Amino acid sequence: MNTGSDTASREYLLSVMIPVYNEANTLEAVIDRVRAVPVQEGIDREIIVVDDGSTDGTSAILDKLDDHGIRVVRHSRNRGKGAAVRTALAHATGDWVLIQDADLEYAPEDYPHLIAPFLRDPSIVAVFGSRFLGRIEGMKPANFVANKLLTWFTNILFLSRITDLCTGYKLYRTDTVREFPLVRDGFDLEHELTAKLLKRGCRIVDVPITYKGRDVSAGKKVRWTDFFINIKTLLKYRFTGK
Repeated sequence: MNTGSDTASREYLLSVMIPVYNEANTLEAVIDRVRAVPVQEGIDREIIVVDDGSTDGTSAILDKLDDHGIRVVRHSRNRGKGAAVRTALAHATGDWVLIQDADLEYAPEDYPHLIAPFLRDPSIVAVFGSRFLGRIEGMKPANFVANKLLTWFTNILFLSRITDLCTGYKLYRTDTVREFPLVRDGFDLEHELTAKLLKRGCRIVDVPITYKGRDVSAGKKVRWTDFFINIKTLLKYRFTGK
């Protein structure tokens, strides 16, 4: 909780972390929606965009931003979503951190639903936006099955009750996340973090969100091979990784 004199009217700060790689078609719309969504009185937000070596015009869009509430950090080469999230986390100053993909699959209008559990219960460490509890559009059958299997596998490994492991909307307490040494560079960084939270016994709750999927032709970057990488990551941090 922030209590400094310069933030007397603000009780909490939300750090929205946007890792982006070649999302020139959607980035501006995402940033506009993140800035526009009303969170809640007493909650402010900062936006941290990490350009992960984009080559499609994304960098030019970020160059034109004129907003003191947005910090832009750049990778000289593409290093992966996990690396971009770690970079954003290093620059975050908020009480909570939220990963916001730079496409339009997830709706920033769901932020209040993600934040609400933290305000009700201080024992909660993370809130996952569950697509399977909410509304899904455009998810391919193969992706549906893969998401369900990975969630089921995680619940078996950790005796947990998560309903959507692979959701792109995860909100965390910043101080708790920073206690873990995160190392994964790819999409599996989120599975690394989930595994470490569950292994420690941290409390995670799910809330329903809306989801509008896209396919590879529209820029989706997750591939079928990530399923096996995610399985390997979950096993590693359940039995060997710290």
